[in-house]
Amino acid sequence: MTRAEKAARISEILDELYPDPPVPLDHRDPFTLLVAVLLSAQTTDARVNIVTPDLFALADNPRDMARQEVDAILETIKTCGLAPGKAKRIQALSRILVEQHGGEVPADFEALEALPGVGHKTASVVMAQAFGVPAFPVDTHIHRLAARWGLSDGSTVEKTEADLKKLFAEDRWNDVHLQIIFFGREHCPARGHDLSGCPICGWAASKKRIAEEAAGRSSKKKASAKKKPKASARHK
Repeated sequence: MTRAEKAARISEILDELYPDPPVPLDHRDPFTLLVAVLLSAQTTDARVNIVTPDLFALADNPRDMARQEVDAILETIKTCGLAPGKAKRIQALSRILVEQHGGEVPADFEALEALPGVGHKTASVVMAQAFGVPAFPVDTHIHRLAARWGLSDGSTVEKTEADLKKLFAEDRWNDVHLQIIFFGREHCPARGHDLSGCPICGWAASKKRIAEEAAGRSSKKKASAKKKPKASARHK
């Protein structure tokens, strides 16, 4: 089966499972989405959705956020990973939005990626989900699944993005990106996954890949069993 044939079948399965995939990060506009995506680095979406109500009660637009002290921002997001650095970047990007963009989030990749803490993936999410511009944000989960399914060689995130853009129609990029994320969470975890029983891995992954991951699971189980302390013998 060619990559294009795999992509077509995968798209059909994902459409059946997730016909209208929601944006997992709660937001109201491009700014609140931008901040939420920045917070999601090394933090679960669920955790981000817990902290953003308090953060956006403090300030929910660039002008108000720019006026906040870093410590005040940090207090609301302190349960997120890397919170101190994120608090500084949220204040800094808010000031830049006010000073250089009239207090608005620019619908432009280059301008977004020039903001503190905003890389290509974050910019792609904002462009796709806030402005409806076709983009294919690739995080570690999509990168992993694309390699597992044989849609890319997994050499770099950039290569994976380019490969996926070639395989899926441009008007499908925004939905497929979200569909793969939800599928990975619900059906295709990184560890301890039986590829042979997966709705997609079972036929899309190569026999070599299935065998390699099965061997990896077996090795981890054996290593875990060796670490378990032996029960002490009872004395008569």
